[in-house]
Amino acid sequence: MGLRQYIDTHIAPHFHKGGKLERYYVFYEMFDTMLYSPDATTRTTSHLRDGLDLKRVMMTVWFAALPALLFGMYNVGYQANIQIAEFGYDPIPGWRTDFVAMFGGFDPARLGSNLLHGAVYYVPIFAVTYLGGFIWEGLFAWKRGHEVNEGFFVTGILFTLILPPTIPLWQVFLGISFGVVIGKEIFGGTGKNFLNPALVGRAFLFFAYPAQMSGDSVWTAVDGFSGATPLAMAASGDLDYTAGLSGVAGTSAGVDLTWMQTAFGGIQGSIGETSVAVIAIGAVVLLLTRIASWRIMLSMLLGMIGTAALFNWIGSDTNPMFDMPWYWHLTLGGFAFGLVFMATDPVSASMTNTGKWIFGILIGVMVVLIRVVNPAFPEGVMLAILFGNLCAPLIDWFVVRANVRRRLSRRGA
Repeated sequence: MGLRQYIDTHIAPHFHKGGKLERYYVFYEMFDTMLYSPDATTRTTSHLRDGLDLKRVMMTVWFAALPALLFGMYNVGYQANIQIAEFGYDPIPGWRTDFVAMFGGFDPARLGSNLLHGAVYYVPIFAVTYLGGFIWEGLFAWKRGHEVNEGFFVTGILFTLILPPTIPLWQVFLGISFGVVIGKEIFGGTGKNFLNPALVGRAFLFFAYPAQMSGDSVWTAVDGFSGATPLAMAASGDLDYTAGLSGVAGTSAGVDLTWMQTAFGGIQGSIGETSVAVIAIGAVVLLLTRIASWRIMLSMLLGMIGTAALFNWIGSDTNPMFDMPWYWHLTLGGFAFGLVFMATDPVSASMTNTGKWIFGILIGVMVVLIRVVNPAFPEGVMLAILFGNLCAPLIDWFVVRANVRRRLSRRGA
């Protein structure tokens, strides 16, 4: 007997109408549709059938983020192992250390060792995020009598990739709970939220628990580590931008840093944000499937380039960030990840074509403004995108009103 037949015969009847677990149908439906496509058909008037439904959109975005997930897991282990092997740091005490020592050791030259060390930090974050998210999604769906939609499937993976690897798991649960409940469910759920839920959760953690979300010790999973991220190094004037692609650009815990390293991801940072090259794979997938807007991606990039060039032209004797070229802004911090996966969220971004250009440019400008002008906050992608989310409805309103005025003027002529 196949799994599908077993579920339909022995499990489903208990949750359908008249079954003893009928009131918990939304939880059954949530897990059943994760395993199989629903077989229900439309029974009302004529409708348009499209092969690209919400489930396929979410699955495509999830798989587009998978390369960043895998590389991020590897890089977490690599960054920890290289500090242990070459600079004498000790692994963080606990079951993770015992597990890695039992199966893989701490050799940065071994792919399996790096993946295993990264996995013991990432997998618990992943599990807690989805557990917390499904609890809240299920409770709200149950209370409203709705089915659980697939929106959290993407929110969950994106949330895990914008966290530092050493974050306490209870904060992971608290952050995703805040993002889902306050950032989405209280406004009606998927499709009705005006803010990106993953960024709402991260913003809450950043301002509520800054010690675990920023500083120089949260990015590498070793005991007693002290070493700033490349973006923080740039803010303190420790990067040489004139070195080019192959020259030494700075030092991070004794490791020479080049622009090429920042592009391919051999640096410290949030789990999924370090490799622009890997993120670009996800961008190609989202653009080819037309799930993400090329207008938002391109305009955000152009806004960043123009603002960075302006600050380069102005210059500053006291603020090193004025000298950062646009291509360093692209590879440091979370700009690339935000451009591909966060700013392009179709729910919280602008809807009109003209509005998408304005929306993207606004975010690109805001990222550089926050990074350069605010010396206490070297990263600006999260706040810039949330600010853009707040402005998106207003941008679309002005665009629509302008179109209406143009049409009325043509009729009058």
